[in-house]
Amino acid sequence: MPLHLATTPDANALLAEDPLALLAGMLLDQQIPMEKAFTSPAVLAERMGVTRLDAHQIAVYDPEGFEQLFRQVPALHRFPAAMAKRVQELCRSLVEKYDGDAASIWTTAATGDELVSRVAGLPGFGQQKAKIFTALLGKQFGVQPTGWREAAGLYGEPGSHRSVADVIDGTSLHKVRSFKQQQKAAAKAQAESV
Repeated sequence: MPLHLATTPDANALLAEDPLALLAGMLLDQQIPMEKAFTSPAVLAERMGVTRLDAHQIAVYDPEGFEQLFRQVPALHRFPAAMAKRVQELCRSLVEKYDGDAASIWTTAATGDELVSRVAGLPGFGQQKAKIFTALLGKQFGVQPTGWREAAGLYGEPGSHRSVADVIDGTSLHKVRSFKQQQKAAAKAQAESV
């Protein structure tokens, strides 16, 4: 089943075949529309003149030059300088801990809890984002170490439409957006009542 996370077929294809692109897309998925976040790795690869992202190459890339790749119009993120730095930090961590192989984070995890812990330990990821990414891997990539649904929490529930993990078409994207809007409205109402 083809992915429906990015805005173009080429960007979705890159996410499907390049684990670092998928991980970078998840990292960028904050304070911008999901589709923009998951399209940006393909745009970054194009700007770098490569067909796949390479953690070693990004880790040692000149920081100012790398930031310029993010700033080039259209910018890869609403906060290009901060996110360029985060992507480089992510790649440095991948080189240091996983020899630059993003997929080994999940292909060698024995349990869902281990997978969540590994992802949460990466720069730019926390517990919630790690659970969402674990759910995405389990639901759309068949990465299902023992206990992955439990480790992903509510995001692992089938058909929950809580996150990017559940986006498989336009209808599911709409359901996820509606859920997020309801959550924001409830949080705002709660904050106003205090």
